[in-house]
Amino acid sequence: MKYQYLFSLVLLALSCSELGIESKKKDSSLQATLLSVALLGKGGSGYAWNLPPGFPTPKVPVENPMSEEKVTLGRLLFFDKRLSANNTQSCGSCHQPSKAFTDGLTVSVGSTGQLHTRNAQHLSNIAYNVRQTWANPLLVKLEDQIPIPIFGDNPVELGMRDREEELLGRLRENSVYRALFQAAYPADSDPISLKSVVFAIASFERTLLSGDSPFDKYNAGHLNALNPSAIRGKNLFFGERAECFHCHAGFNFTDTVLHSETVFEEFAVHNNGLDSSRYQVPNGGLFEFTAKANDRGKFRAPSLRNVELTAPYMHDGSIPDLISVVNHYASGGSGDGRTNPNRDSLVRSFSLTESEKADLVEFLKSLTDPSFIQNRRFQDPF
Repeated sequence: MKYQYLFSLVLLALSCSELGIESKKKDSSLQATLLSVALLGKGGSGYAWNLPPGFPTPKVPVENPMSEEKVTLGRLLFFDKRLSANNTQSCGSCHQPSKAFTDGLTVSVGSTGQLHTRNAQHLSNIAYNVRQTWANPLLVKLEDQIPIPIFGDNPVELGMRDREEELLGRLRENSVYRALFQAAYPADSDPISLKSVVFAIASFERTLLSGDSPFDKYNAGHLNALNPSAIRGKNLFFGERAECFHCHAGFNFTDTVLHSETVFEEFAVHNNGLDSSRYQVPNGGLFEFTAKANDRGKFRAPSLRNVELTAPYMHDGSIPDLISVVNHYASGGSGDGRTNPNRDSLVRSFSLTESEKADLVEFLKSLTDPSFIQNRRFQDPF
């Protein structure tokens, strides 16, 4: 057994080298899984959720049950540039952990340099999304959405359309990936498939849970976790003057969530009162799928968890910072957004002093979860 263990450590070191993982970036969770594969050659360990207090268990498709092996494989695939046609980008290029899995750009840029029309959404607590992306009512599960950035061409993101076999070939030629896919899908005779790639990435993304911000600590009884300004901002946020809570409430600070205890599923979208020119196709929102005039400019209200890190804001990245977001809603919209016939009835002007606006921003910053963005299990291993 001693020699088997030593041999496995050698395999582990070779595995990290072949995958291109730098020694300084290796972490214990990744090493443990790679070592498990080296020792046992199979997976099926199951998955234990480490849920923040008060968070329900995410709803997981029966066809894609969680496992530690799939999560680790998904993490590697998420950050691996081999998933792009020209080997220049990964999912993690537009969804960076330090920015709560956004990219800090007004709109994202694909692997070929093509500018997109949408701001990259953050992935904090994406497991609870009722629908994926900003407005598409057809993308119910992560498994439905993930193929689009890999294989879609409008816009080009990773650019692998019609190159599916090339992608699978890149993975099959790597002995570590062969072992990891076999560990994640031990019952499959040919475990390296497009379906298994998508399912593994979805499993990793479901683990991106954030619920340990200063606000959460305050809510748990640690009253010193928020400063006086943030407490005043909290009262404005949940009060009837600013009324932010109507669209951003609950444990995930949004108005619709999906989890294992959900009985009635809802999908809420809103026109947030931007200048009407911001809602032309391909930024028409729900209108692009229904062709109903009153759906123009309707988008999902994103979770405000880690919102401090996800600037710029709105579906098109048109608002640069949090104080500008507050000013936008205090004005009841921007430009001709005030008279936008599709503007949501919840978007109406309110009066706050400059000091009160600063308090509201301070509260929004209290939703930043340092343990989430620093979690080693969520970092780029390459």
